[in-house]
Amino acid sequence: MFETTDDALAWIQQRGGGDLAEKMGLEFTEFTIDRAVARMPVAGNTQPAMLMHGGAYVVLGESLGSMAANLHAGPGKLAVGIEINASHNRSATSGYVTGVCTPIHLGRTLTTHEIVVTDDDGRRCSTIRITNIIKDLPPKA
Repeated sequence: MFETTDDALAWIQQRGGGDLAEKMGLEFTEFTIDRAVARMPVAGNTQPAMLMHGGAYVVLGESLGSMAANLHAGPGKLAVGIEINASHNRSATSGYVTGVCTPIHLGRTLTTHEIVVTDDDGRRCSTIRITNIIKDLPPKA
């Protein structure tokens, strides 16, 4: 699909991760089929106790996993999430969190990715697993 990893990263940066990811400040920094990385600020994504909201970790994980699945799926296909789970280990309180997405399974109809989210000190905050189904895009009318 892309000749270089820079081409894939340029594609995702131009395409974006969607309105929600944009509102949450998600920034893609690396993007290949084997590894996708994005970061997100803690500020603006906290719960009332000023800790990173667990749902924000999941948004980061789903954005990375779904976009990586779509890169694997290729032209004429659409990957959509069908299952996601997360285990939160620690709460970030400042700076950024970074998600690193790696494939567990890349099949013809299903993908599964693991996303490890860490804080600025490299401490694991959350582990997310997402499964996407790959479908044919509907024909354009």
